[in-house]
Amino acid sequence: MTEFLAVITITMLAVISPGPDFAMVSRNSLLRSRRAGLLTALGIGGGVMVHIGYTLLGIGVVIQQSLLLFTVLKLIGAAYLIWLGGKMIFARPSAPRAAAPETALSDGAALRIGFLTNALNPKTTVFIVSLFMQVVQPSTPLAVQLGYGGFIAIAHIGWFALVALFFSTGRIQARLLAVRHWIDRAFGALLLGFGALLASASLRN
Repeated sequence: MTEFLAVITITMLAVISPGPDFAMVSRNSLLRSRRAGLLTALGIGGGVMVHIGYTLLGIGVVIQQSLLLFTVLKLIGAAYLIWLGGKMIFARPSAPRAAAPETALSDGAALRIGFLTNALNPKTTVFIVSLFMQVVQPSTPLAVQLGYGGFIAIAHIGWFALVALFFSTGRIQARLLAVRHWIDRAFGALLLGFGALLASASLRN
């Protein structure tokens, strides 16, 4: 029971902490559509399952113990965030259209953005590997560990679905769409900042 409560508590604290996942779901919900935001949240859940999968296979231990491998993974994640942020910052403003959100993002693109943002996020790597290495006991049955993994993925999807619903609410969306280009730049700068900090920390180590 103690292990179960620890997994739930740590997971919820990790999920609601600000990061690239939050930025992408908020941005897609606000500037694209509620559907795009929800699909981005679903993609994030898929990314979480990647981390769960390699951790349960034992590759997480290799990542944890190999400084070079972990540094390479962090740099790849940083490069992706910087690329996304740059696209947002330097995108041309769209023609004003009566406070209507952009809808050019396909379902597949929304899923892919959520998936890659999480799968390449070293913060999630550290969280899940540490959780399973330090909180979950080696004697815990595999079925229970898989259950923990499912809970972590569902918690991510649930939280970011709520974020998507909030930012796509008509009244909030209508007020903010008037300055959509500056919002896009703000989210772009946020992702650039995450990426730059991540790259800087990786190179210092």
